Amino acid sequence: MTYKDILDKLSKSKFRSSFKLKEKDINYIKEKGPLKIKEHAYDFINKRLTPCVIPNDGKQTPMKGHPVFIAQHACACCCRGCLEKWHKIPKNKNLTSKEVDYIVNLLMLWIKKELQEAKWNY
Repeated sequence: MTYKDILDKLSKSKFRSSFKLKEKDINYIKEKGPLKIKEHAYDFINKRLTPCVIPNDGKQTPMKGHPVFIAQHACACCCRGCLEKWHKIPKNKNLTSKEVDYIVNLLMLWIKKELQEAKWNY
């Protein structure tokens, strides 16, 4: 499946499609720039999703506070359970660097799509 296919599939979920960037999120991205946001995405994924054992799995990703958190929920990359269900990435193993790259690239594509819908391109 391509990233586009995955985003299309996620957009059909009432829950996943309910997540949108708010004006403050867009302003934050404008202020920081896409490279810094991508850096944040790598940091969040490596700290909160990469380990095979996460004590608070299912609750580690806030629902607001950073554009990457919103993207994680919209893209079903918020916990290991969602990664397994939607992306077929097994729970009981550390994420590989390839899997982390896949997740971050998906999040950044979703963010880019949201920015385009808001009439702002980076």
